[in-house]
Amino acid sequence: MKDSFFIAIEGVIGVGKTTLARLLQPRLQTELLLEAFEENPFLSDFYADRALYAFQTQMFFLLSRYRQQQVARRLLAQGPLITDYTFAKDSLFAHLNLTGDELDIYEQLHAVLADHVVLPDLVIYLRADTDLLMSRIAMRDRPYERQMDREYIERLRQAYDRHFSDYDQTALLVIEARNFDYVLHPDDLAAIETQVKAALGLGPQQPALLPAASPGVTFTPTPRETAPGETDDRMLAEFLAANEALARAGLSLTGRAATLRAALSDALTHLERLARAAGVASAR
Repeated sequence: MKDSFFIAIEGVIGVGKTTLARLLQPRLQTELLLEAFEENPFLSDFYADRALYAFQTQMFFLLSRYRQQQVARRLLAQGPLITDYTFAKDSLFAHLNLTGDELDIYEQLHAVLADHVVLPDLVIYLRADTDLLMSRIAMRDRPYERQMDREYIERLRQAYDRHFSDYDQTALLVIEARNFDYVLHPDDLAAIETQVKAALGLGPQQPALLPAASPGVTFTPTPRETAPGETDDRMLAEFLAANEALARAGLSLTGRAATLRAALSDALTHLERLARAAGVASAR
């Protein structure tokens, strides 16, 4: 097995990303990095009123996911890694939930950060129909998901399918979640493990997990670009200052517009400095 490889598992809410990551981790002898979504203080409010809380929810996720990417870089320096999300999902959610000026602001911030994340060697897309997703969401019974809107999950499912229909950033393995119960059936988990190793070039090629007519499947590993060096003290300081400014922006969304504008301007200033320190072009 390779000294180091990076696998990311993707899919719509409730599809079973975290469960599969936990089950594959000991089999592939990797480190495990799980998305810290429950740290987002706006998440419960977002599910109650998506229009009102989408912006601050998305801003928090953007910076949280970027911060976790720096953790991923350190873990990869020690050996293989598996995660239950990709940084690319953040933009997918943003374009589903934000519009107008809020989306413009998001895209400026995202452009500064996106070039400095670590691309996986392999993305596993767990694909599922909306009925299965709603069933699994109900089964796990998280309090803030109990009133989950079926229409929102359907829109999200379609957005994921579009995203992966022409995905070519890395090697991609698509798995129809309805066809595999890797929790109750060890043979299903073993079959997925075999396909993952084949997609990474770690073992003999096996028959595809999907029917030949299904789109979006490739087993061609894409080399990961050489990652930038560790974030230096200046970059870390600017990042933390931007994070603090965005937190102030989130808290002021229902208050004075002038306070919100000042906080967002402060955040953009620090992110511009972060971009210059990282050697990337301005996003403005």
